[in-house]
Amino acid sequence: MNYKFTGGQLLLRRGGKFTAEPGTLYVADGTILAVQDSGAEAPDIEGEFETRDISGRLVMPGLINMHTHAYMTILRNYADDVDFGEWLFQRISPAEDRIRPGDAFTANLLAFAEMIMSGTTTYVDMHMFKGQSSGAADKAGMRAFIGRGLVGEDLYTDGLSRFQEALEEQAECGSSLIQFTLAPHAIYTCSPKFYEQVSAEAEKRGMLKQTHLSESRTEVSDCLKKYGKTPVEIMRDSGFLSGGAILAHCVHMEEGDIGILRDSGSTVVTNPASNAKLGNGFAPVAAFLKEGVNLCLGTDGTASNNTLNMFREMGLLSLIHKAVSEDPTALSAQQVLEAVTVNAAKALGMEDRLGILKEGAEADLIFIDLMRPNMFPDNDIVSSLVYSANGSEVSDVMIGGRFVMEDRILTTIDLEKVYDDSRSWER
Repeated sequence: MNYKFTGGQLLLRRGGKFTAEPGTLYVADGTILAVQDSGAEAPDIEGEFETRDISGRLVMPGLINMHTHAYMTILRNYADDVDFGEWLFQRISPAEDRIRPGDAFTANLLAFAEMIMSGTTTYVDMHMFKGQSSGAADKAGMRAFIGRGLVGEDLYTDGLSRFQEALEEQAECGSSLIQFTLAPHAIYTCSPKFYEQVSAEAEKRGMLKQTHLSESRTEVSDCLKKYGKTPVEIMRDSGFLSGGAILAHCVHMEEGDIGILRDSGSTVVTNPASNAKLGNGFAPVAAFLKEGVNLCLGTDGTASNNTLNMFREMGLLSLIHKAVSEDPTALSAQQVLEAVTVNAAKALGMEDRLGILKEGAEADLIFIDLMRPNMFPDNDIVSSLVYSANGSEVSDVMIGGRFVMEDRILTTIDLEKVYDDSRSWER
């Protein structure tokens, strides 16, 4: 289906900044065919288009959640108000052992329902169950970058079974919407040798790399005691940062760590709600930006957040760091919006295809109802998106040119069935 969206506003990138302007957007064959400025002549394009009046709405690129664990959505509100060690090793890990593949499939669909309804069209995931995340993403029509969580001392011995699962899943489930990453879990579950091996495999196979990094003080202090290096230095020396990597958290940086990340071209994915809730602190976001590190945003999983709502996360990101730095100019609405769009697209190697409305980009679009009380008046739409929106303003969502939600109704997910199936998990 080809579409012409007219009568509303478009969130465009002008001179390195986002701005909302009236205009018309043409979508054909899953991509943006043309962007017509208000008052300009219609582009010379062929074909039939279904015209949709979007008066009172804003069309913008879909949000990109750069770090989560969608299968853990079944563990929402399951292990709250405890410290990180108890949360992970005494609560979550044992509960994960009771999750069956079918539970994981359902949990993913539940995650995607929440993501879509709050404007996320692309997500980067670390998962545990072969075929469940990718199968659910395919059913829901999500754009996904999925990595099987890898652990071990040696990739080719104790880590081999998971690595083989990851490669098999890539071969069986890869598509135009679903891509795969190599995802060693963390320095406390993977050896430096393991990271070196994964790095070599990623380079050989042309795959993106992702991991958790420097999330807690204990992780950093234990790493220094065991190896005499920070986790960031381990990543550098193992080659994991070569060519850039996607690094979740990066809360506790030692001297020199930020420079290493900057020089490697890696991406930091900050997760403010998760880090706050688990008492791990806040990443030095202002320092990352000052040093030119590519900064993105993620929710983490619902077991630690407890939502997948990127609008909530955007507001928290800016407000937290204004407060921590005692600087109201820290982390502007523009910078936050960049973190969930153009910066994320850069990290995924899709600069010209995601996170922006332009000819040739993927038609991953969300439609924002500007006629909501909390969005009115629209004195500054960019500020409204970061400081006023809560995700419920998303009226329609398109991924790859296909509507996955229209007028707040999901078109690819049977939400009532997902609810019923979620209740069957044996807690």
